[in-house]
Amino acid sequence: MPDYETIIGLEVHAQLNTKSKMYCTCSTSFGNAPNSNICPICTGQPGTLPTINKTAVKMAIKAGLALGCTIQNKSVFSRKNYFYPDLPKGYQISQFDLPLCLGGHLNIVIDDQEKYIGITRIHMEEDAGKSIHDQGSSNASLVDFNRCSMPLIEIVSEPDMRTSKEAGEYLRVLRNVLVYLDVCEGNLQEGNFRCDANVSIRPKGQKKFGTRTEMKNLNSYRAVEHAIDYEVKRQAQVLDSDNIVIQETRLWNDAQGKTYSLRSKEEAHDYRYFPEPDLLPLIVTDDYINAIKQDLPELAPERAKRFIRDYDIRNYDAKILTDDKHLANYFEDVVGAGANATKASNWILSELLRELNDSNMTICDCKVTATDLAALILLIDDNTISGKIAKDVFIDMFASGNSPKKIISDKGLVQLNDTTELEKIIDDILVSCSKQIEQYHSGKTAVFGFFVGQVMKATKGKANPGIVNDLLKKKLTQWGC
Repeated sequence: MPDYETIIGLEVHAQLNTKSKMYCTCSTSFGNAPNSNICPICTGQPGTLPTINKTAVKMAIKAGLALGCTIQNKSVFSRKNYFYPDLPKGYQISQFDLPLCLGGHLNIVIDDQEKYIGITRIHMEEDAGKSIHDQGSSNASLVDFNRCSMPLIEIVSEPDMRTSKEAGEYLRVLRNVLVYLDVCEGNLQEGNFRCDANVSIRPKGQKKFGTRTEMKNLNSYRAVEHAIDYEVKRQAQVLDSDNIVIQETRLWNDAQGKTYSLRSKEEAHDYRYFPEPDLLPLIVTDDYINAIKQDLPELAPERAKRFIRDYDIRNYDAKILTDDKHLANYFEDVVGAGANATKASNWILSELLRELNDSNMTICDCKVTATDLAALILLIDDNTISGKIAKDVFIDMFASGNSPKKIISDKGLVQLNDTTELEKIIDDILVSCSKQIEQYHSGKTAVFGFFVGQVMKATKGKANPGIVNDLLKKKLTQWGC
């Protein structure tokens, strides 16, 4: 909007990749039957006592360190009181005034320009259950408590973003960091990485922030960007009509491309926070924090630099490969199995990613093992098959999961390298191509491609292109005498 500046802050909830819940030993596995992963503790039965998940604390500290936060030696869990049908306790155990992590930042790159996005805090909390409105009676909703007490970290950004594009990129980079740390699977579809967006606008040049609205139900990068763009336009229309923007929570309807008012926006005092009486303050020592810091893995930016240095691949290719931890692992496994790094990168970024995108799959779902892709590349290198045939073999590999050698053997695709046989085929072709031979010798050398094509057609693409080119040049010279 030309007359307004947009202010965006994001609150990201990331489910920690633990095997058990935040305050009990129930499983965190996804997709189980409703209300099968529950116990008296996570459903808030009277007389039960929560216990902090030590692994969850370690993962939260890893995230804080990777994002440049200060890890608090003392943090406190509090009760956040509110009523909702899928919150069986009537409160959520979270952190309020003394969170585990303070400060921090994340750098993003927009249009080749790096931008600093501040992080206010990272605190630990438990998730609520899930209300289900599209099953059973049309007059009632169902509740699945499996998600209750799932371990979360909430990462609260500073209001440093100014466009929906920046917000989308922030989420992508943040997810990348958490997945590399192995603290969150980052699966938006399963809801273990989700975001609430706080959006306001103000006249350009004004320092005071405008009234913000919070948008929920943002379960994809595209939804986040579209919802922000819609909300900015809506708020501008409100202000242009001499009305005021109401501070509220709004729900994004992706199908309709609109936000709807859900409820008035609560303030901290509405939740009546007070320290959780059943949990002592969380104390972490400097030695414990430093031990975790020493164990932090290589993150995407450092890995990209190493790929450029050690594998001599292009900057752009290294960036794409390392944007996905699992894709980067796959690339290194292909190279480790003997393939040339540049060729491995080219095959992954062209053939493999195209098939994955067309099939709406991730690298984790891929049937083509790193060992088999390396074997395919090596079969091209030793002239067993041509590059053209290799692409057809790869499509079969992607669909079936079979090895390249099996597919080549079953379909009889071994490359034709026999010069005697190729010479006979070329002679037979040249006999019927006097016109093209004349054109070639009159200076129209582009017709050479015609001869190559005829040979490939006659051999069903099996002829070795290098040998074909050499033989054709020799034969055409002879036929010109």
